Amino acid sequence: MATLALLSLTSPSLSSPRSLPRSNHTRFGVLTTTSGWARRTVRLPVLCSASEPNQNAESEPETTSSPPSSSSDLTYKLCAGLGGIGFLETTYLTFLKLTNSDAFCPTGGGGSCGDILNSEYAVVFGVPLPLFGMLAYGLVATLGVQLLTAKSLPFGIGKSDASLVLLGTTTSMAAASACFLYILSTQFSGTSCSYCLLSAVLSFSLFFITLKDFGFEKVQKEAGLLVCIAVLVAVTLNRSYSAPVSSSPSDVDLPYFTTEITTPSSPFAISLAKHLNAIGAKMYGAFWCSHCVEQKQMFGHEAAKELNYVECFPGGFRKGTIMAKACIDAKLEGFPTWVINGQVLSGEKDLLELAEASGFELNEFSQTLIE
Repeated sequence: MATLALLSLTSPSLSSPRSLPRSNHTRFGVLTTTSGWARRTVRLPVLCSASEPNQNAESEPETTSSPPSSSSDLTYKLCAGLGGIGFLETTYLTFLKLTNSDAFCPTGGGGSCGDILNSEYAVVFGVPLPLFGMLAYGLVATLGVQLLTAKSLPFGIGKSDASLVLLGTTTSMAAASACFLYILSTQFSGTSCSYCLLSAVLSFSLFFITLKDFGFEKVQKEAGLLVCIAVLVAVTLNRSYSAPVSSSPSDVDLPYFTTEITTPSSPFAISLAKHLNAIGAKMYGAFWCSHCVEQKQMFGHEAAKELNYVECFPGGFRKGTIMAKACIDAKLEGFPTWVINGQVLSGEKDLLELAEASGFELNEFSQTLIE
């Protein structure tokens, strides 16, 4: 049978010129109508021997799969890890900001971290700045875990779109960190803040990691979007810090000045002021605070001199000025604030209320003298 197959390929007498091109088709599995004898002795062996290697050749590309990208996996692991560290840091700072607690500062000492955390730059449009950082780091960590472990992302988002969101988020974080480093160097020169520096390192690291993984060609296509995000962050922060703060005077550049107390002091006011000073009671205030002046006017000219008064802005008030350390440590919520025997009293207080809070004896004073 094999001999007949060989003869059929070399001898023109076994097939007509019209059947030769048809025999080429039969090698790819296509049967044509020819003479019965040729189909029986020649075509069938050629069909079997020619079709098997072709089928194997065609099936090989179908079973080939591209290996997973180890570079992307490393990027997602770093995003999850660094984002998690940043999330923990900003959660701690948010807790301190919301509870007015002191920050533990491993370097710098002297309340340096607390000074910055309690400054006006730690609030953006009335919202604590660490809260924005907590949301940003949380989003980066979540996307890193999802891209690393999940086969499909929530809401039908593709991996390319998720990578773009990741890059946009880290771009905004890096832009914000650049602004804060500038503020730290200009408004808080000589002040050290470990949390600020750690956040800057994390933000820039995440930005360069996601930028490298995104690819140069894709970054070129999205360069306009990334620049817009960075500019938007810088403009938003600038607008926030330029907005007037309700707790400060309308003029943001006030030199320190003293206010003269014109009312006379009663014997009761003088005795109460001396008693408050003797037990270590303190009145915290600001030179521009009208309520602080009114509180002193209640005591009168002579008694006001006996008060243990703490000025929170002895060097004047201007944009970026922070309170005196003693006022920061007292965790003030407004002016004036009294601290008497460990009790904090906010706002103006009547002399009788101050006498009661301080344990001042009223026996020797008649109701007429008190009034």
